[in-house]
Amino acid sequence: MARKTKPSAQDTPNPAQPTEKKVHPANEKTDEMAPNREVSRGEFMATNHGVRINNDQDSLKAGERGSSLLEDFILREKITHFDHERIPERVVHARGSGAHGVFKVYKSLSHLTKADFLQHPELETPVFVRFSTVAGSRGSTDLARDVRGFAVKFYTRQGNFDLVGNNMPVFFIQDALKFPDLIHAVKPEPDNEIPQAASAHDTFWDFISLMPESAHMIMWLMSDRAIPRSYRMMEGFGVHTFRFVNEQGESNFVKFHWKPLLGVHSVAWDEAQKISGKDPDFHRRDLWDAIESGSFPEWELGIQVVPEADEHRFEFDLLDPTKIIPEELVPVERVGKLTLNRNPDNFFAETEQAAFHVGHVVPGIDFTNDPLLQGRLFSYTDTQLIRLGGPNFQEIPINRPIVQVHNNQRDGYMRQTINSGKSSYNPNSLGDGYPAQAPAAEGGFTSYPERIDGRKIRARSKSFFDHFSQARLFYHSQSEPEKNHMIDAFSFELGKVKTVEVRQRMIGVLAHVDRALAAAVAYALRLSVPANTGEPLNHSFPADADPSDYQPIPAESPLARSEALSMANTPKDTIATRKIAVLAADGVDEASLGTVQAELEAEGAVVEIIAPRQGFLLSANDVEIGVHHSLLTAASVLYDAVYVPGGTNSVGTIEGEPTAIHFLNEAFKHCKAIAADAGARQVLDATYFANKLPDDNTPETVMREGIVIEADPATLAMHFKAAIAQHRFWEREKPRQVPA
Repeated sequence: MARKTKPSAQDTPNPAQPTEKKVHPANEKTDEMAPNREVSRGEFMATNHGVRINNDQDSLKAGERGSSLLEDFILREKITHFDHERIPERVVHARGSGAHGVFKVYKSLSHLTKADFLQHPELETPVFVRFSTVAGSRGSTDLARDVRGFAVKFYTRQGNFDLVGNNMPVFFIQDALKFPDLIHAVKPEPDNEIPQAASAHDTFWDFISLMPESAHMIMWLMSDRAIPRSYRMMEGFGVHTFRFVNEQGESNFVKFHWKPLLGVHSVAWDEAQKISGKDPDFHRRDLWDAIESGSFPEWELGIQVVPEADEHRFEFDLLDPTKIIPEELVPVERVGKLTLNRNPDNFFAETEQAAFHVGHVVPGIDFTNDPLLQGRLFSYTDTQLIRLGGPNFQEIPINRPIVQVHNNQRDGYMRQTINSGKSSYNPNSLGDGYPAQAPAAEGGFTSYPERIDGRKIRARSKSFFDHFSQARLFYHSQSEPEKNHMIDAFSFELGKVKTVEVRQRMIGVLAHVDRALAAAVAYALRLSVPANTGEPLNHSFPADADPSDYQPIPAESPLARSEALSMANTPKDTIATRKIAVLAADGVDEASLGTVQAELEAEGAVVEIIAPRQGFLLSANDVEIGVHHSLLTAASVLYDAVYVPGGTNSVGTIEGEPTAIHFLNEAFKHCKAIAADAGARQVLDATYFANKLPDDNTPETVMREGIVIEADPATLAMHFKAAIAQHRFWEREKPRQVPA
């Protein structure tokens, strides 16, 4: 199939392209700026030095699956320019929150790696962790539908190791050359800087719909994983395939995972939008408050290890960053624990100036030829040079390793080290040859001697061309509520896209994942699922290529489902750190309130009293009870569950407060656990969901509906704790929606 290389003036305009903007009246300033304007329509792509680009899809490699080459001037120029586009904010991951902690390995992994911090169970390795959103600026909301960064800096005795990952195990693109394009597409649209904190509408979906390699990642982004309940309740992933190398020089491939001990939980999309208005710092505050209260967040480090001999035994390519290794094929072994136990003393000095780099590795951990990873090895240092003022960013206290650093680097902006002596070169005799090179036996880093045998080529391995099998596996692995949420997410996001052709094209992409999914989204957008999804489906190919050579390879996953991919299967055995709202007023029964509160707090939950007025309330026996928030300053979306205690006057007051009834309606809508003393039943009867309350209150009904109504406080507390641990009762979402 021949490809038209350049449109002629006689070509019919593409209706998907935006119409020409209205020309505003000229003035002195617009005339002055006219020579600087550039219109790209109808022109060939070129480097900043005017050299036309033949392939903007693939970096230059040593063979199709080989490492990227430093001589790739197109890659270096493109990423260098991209890295320096924002001052001083991070280009991506600008909004973040960090904490200090420690890591301990459970047992020695010396059979796999010579990394020192993975050898000694008695050793505590200090860490600094930064969580972040990707798309929004520093002032945006925590609750955007977005990928979350999960970066861990290990201050090891061999130097710093940075495990720079996300809360999703795959990525949108396969080659780092496309990273600037992805971020340009997802960031606020350049003509109006809208939308902020969320993925752009037309530009992002235009890009995604033309790049089928993004199909797997977009399924994760439209899932509940994109709106976590807290940083403390989300997984982390290293994304790339790395290498472990042991003392004998033996290599194994490894994938890194972080498994939260509190389970993996999300919020509802409607709830997330409301939290953004009520408390845009929701995740930051949650992390800070948990650490300050001593409820230290914990994750277990998991690894998936693949022997070198098994590199090609899977239906997918281990080097493809758009693929996972399903846990059913290679189980995740939990090998250590990360605990965050100290908040920063100064946000700017620590969290904001923390500089992570995927290339900061220690002996025993090495790279693979993942083309996205290879590009990141260049990009991170280049980014820090401009963001943190120069080449000495590693001397900032938060970035400084715990071991002494000796080398011949000198001077530069912000230099703090005072080097003595004459010699700053190697070899030297004036300094007795120091600093000297370290033998491998003394901890000197040696790269794994991987055999490379390939032609210098700008291309992509055919093993990267299966774009849909794992996207399909992810969707089919979700529970029905999770699938419904994904349909709603696609319908919402594509509903913001003004260009109908982009919406329609995306429906065609979804049809390759699951036709029922595509049909449901198409129905919401009043479109149809095309019988022919369009050729070429993939628009990411070089100028002189035959498009048919770059189309997705039809493939099926060897698994029908993967239980690990559904949040429905996460551990639900704790209520620790869950926030419980108590709606009460003067005249509350302090005995029942005290019993329930004590039971909840004994399990680590956080109980807050919310009343019509701030300050305190008086119980039925005139006991003063402190109030955390008034109904004016609180909101149901900031809590995990709601309890209404008894007491005639309190119940009557709460029943008559429209804000309190709305609080309950909203909590029910968002599928949260709700409890009420039997004497407070009339409050629930005043809600929209009164006619949806269960007829009985057996433990089975409680665990199905999440509603507890009990006369005995101890029994109520027992059932309520079991309901809160379930996190949400998503099954009641569709059939039992109420206005709120």
